[in-house]
Amino acid sequence: MTAVPTHARAEAVPAGDVLVLNLGGVWQITQPQPNWRKVLGDRRPHAVRLAVEGLERWDSSLVRFVREVEGWCRAAGVSCDTTALPETVRRLVDQLARTQEERRPASRSPNFLAGVGLIATGLLRQTRDFADFVGECTLSASGLLRHPGRFRWRDCLSEMQQCGAMAVPIVSLSSFLVGLTLAYTGAIILRQFGGDIWVADIVGLSTFREMGAVMTGVVLAGRTGAAFAAQLGNMKAGEEIDALETLGIAPVEFLVLPRLLALTLMTPLLVMYANCLGIFGGMVVSATVLDIPPSAYWIESQTIIGLSDVSVSLIKSLIFGMLVAVAGCLRGLQADRSAAGVGRAATSAVVTSILLIIVADAVFAVLFNALGI
Repeated sequence: MTAVPTHARAEAVPAGDVLVLNLGGVWQITQPQPNWRKVLGDRRPHAVRLAVEGLERWDSSLVRFVREVEGWCRAAGVSCDTTALPETVRRLVDQLARTQEERRPASRSPNFLAGVGLIATGLLRQTRDFADFVGECTLSASGLLRHPGRFRWRDCLSEMQQCGAMAVPIVSLSSFLVGLTLAYTGAIILRQFGGDIWVADIVGLSTFREMGAVMTGVVLAGRTGAAFAAQLGNMKAGEEIDALETLGIAPVEFLVLPRLLALTLMTPLLVMYANCLGIFGGMVVSATVLDIPPSAYWIESQTIIGLSDVSVSLIKSLIFGMLVAVAGCLRGLQADRSAAGVGRAATSAVVTSILLIIVADAVFAVLFNALGI
């Protein structure tokens, strides 16, 4: 009669502060094995000693169980004695431990200092690229001033139509609604003091000094800046820019300067138009809600808006248009040679343009305040 082999067993026998773990039976990977957590139970020994008692056959399941016990002891700060185990078992357990240590993934937890360093490095690199591009545009423009016949006026006029006349509808809508909103907001406070007519002052100053130029710049960033980046990025993906460089034609002079000049010239016109639409929006609210005659509103606007306010609006519009054009062209030339790269370049152009507009507007606010303008 053949003896039935016993299953794998692990018996925990307390011996003072030491937990003796007797391993016996047949350990096979295809058969049920003891669970270390259930064997341990609620006990918290100061040391664990593994021993062999009636061990018949074993395979990798025993090695894995011993490794689990060692891992628990290391985590709990408890000593683990495996000297009573067979030499082969201890050697395989050591090999398994080394393999697990080698394959343990590196820590990917975010490091604050490393993150700050990467952000600072990226910002410095982008600032350097922007400065280099501005310098290259300046050198190309100075060269065209000496040789104006090389400038592509036809391309510049075409871009002026696209970024100027074609942008009038969206600029009209946004400017009119901004003036409308400013008038409604100012009326909430001024009506409490009987100063309804001062709505014209709030709308006029806010529109000429801030909202007209900023809102037009944001609209052009989303419309024209993204278009510049998409056009140049698509040309780069189609290797058209490489072809120009092969023929000895500078891409900045051939592609960037017409767009830069067109947007720089058209932005002040759009901003002045936006200022007028903003004042008109405030006039509509004053006439319909505050019962202020348009003539009185117009006279009050003339008394508060001076030449300095118009100059501030023109200066901001020139710089904002230039920043949008430079950001759009730069991101287009930096685009990856793929459809996804063109999309990312357009998105990056919009974000960069709006960020530059906000930073420039803050600088202008401090500068004009210091100069008393």
